[in-house]
Amino acid sequence: MAHYRECPAYDVFAPACPARLLLDRLADKWALLLIDRLSAGERIRFNQLRRDMAGISQKMLAQTLKRLERDGLIEREVHPTVPPTVEYALTELGATLGDTVERLARWAEANMPAIQLAQQQYDRQAARHLD
Repeated sequence: MAHYRECPAYDVFAPACPARLLLDRLADKWALLLIDRLSAGERIRFNQLRRDMAGISQKMLAQTLKRLERDGLIEREVHPTVPPTVEYALTELGATLGDTVERLARWAEANMPAIQLAQQQYDRQAARHLD
């Protein structure tokens, strides 16, 4: 961990900065979607999260949950039932990020028509340059 000493101010533009490494983990599509899903404030079971997040594998969901738990953004609660019931929720720290991620997700949803139009225009221009 000595390389972290090179980044005392947590400068995200420094390659060895722990804040930059955290941003790398958060920029993962599953991490953002999971934080957004949990931002409603409720505790959600593993299988419900998997159903809600179409396309994620059980292994990827488990890995993403563990990474976010290690970072202190989500908490895992195991209930003593047979079989054990496990629920996940954002921590206080995670909830502060949840607001930002939720706004980002709503921004993406609201602006998709403009983004798609820009992509189509770009693709048409790029195709003309190939001719």
